[in-house]
Amino acid sequence: MGPLRAGINAVTAALVVGVLIGLALTPDGRDWLRRPHLPVGGAANASAGPPTAAAVPVPVAAAVPVAPPAPRLTPLAERAARGSLRIGVFGNSMADGLWTGLYRAMRDQPGVTVAKFSEVSTGLSRYDYVDIQAKTARQVAEQPIDVAVILFGTNDAQSISLDGEIHTFGTEGWKAAYARRVDDLVAMLRGRDIAVYWVGLPAMKRAGFDAKMELINAIVSARMTALGVPWIETESLTRNAGGEYDAYLPETGTGRQRLMRANDGIHMSMAGYLRITEPVAARLKRDAGLDAPAVDAAPAA
Repeated sequence: MGPLRAGINAVTAALVVGVLIGLALTPDGRDWLRRPHLPVGGAANASAGPPTAAAVPVPVAAAVPVAPPAPRLTPLAERAARGSLRIGVFGNSMADGLWTGLYRAMRDQPGVTVAKFSEVSTGLSRYDYVDIQAKTARQVAEQPIDVAVILFGTNDAQSISLDGEIHTFGTEGWKAAYARRVDDLVAMLRGRDIAVYWVGLPAMKRAGFDAKMELINAIVSARMTALGVPWIETESLTRNAGGEYDAYLPETGTGRQRLMRANDGIHMSMAGYLRITEPVAARLKRDAGLDAPAVDAAPAA
């Protein structure tokens, strides 16, 4: 062995000894030998302190969950072109009247059916009474539809029990819980390729109750905007020219004053239900291409 090579070996040996001494003086040096460090975020990344029996390994950073893509909804015009369009109306007693109006508005449309799925005294607040999410899922499984028209709210100005916590009406917790139930219902229906149309609540006679319904309208309309669901408001249709509640309003077409509301100041007369049905039927016909003028056949040559 030449003098140069002997010198290199001596330097190398000295460096190895120095490293080993340094590791011996470092608290986690021996552990480092057994468990080499990986770059930040690696599975073996640990704190600088010495390991103990109670030490919990630092887990790998969880991947950010990626929301599944929204299901593609078959356009209404495509559904109608197949020869049929099945509409279901969901909600409470207010929706019963909406169903009657929509049935009358669509009865002359070939292939269009309007089914009633609404139930009195139900809503999105008291799932301990009627679980609307579960009930609706059962209904559409038993009787498939293409479109869900929804009108809830007049029974919903009460507390919501969700995840073991009771949220008082109007609180921030209640607003979040109500919005969650709205979102869940829409997601369930869309997951079955059912187009959703949500109808807003009309104006109410009593100022206090009207304010509660306006709060519900605000929450639901915001969620429909966020979800890309058609929101059909009826409040402006149920106020007079001065913006006030009025039981008598002009009838579309004739302009004649008609009684539009029931005595309770909440429900509608038949004329009132027909009034709030008009924009719903018009939107459905437009989206399904049912309002297109008939094309005359070309004359024979």
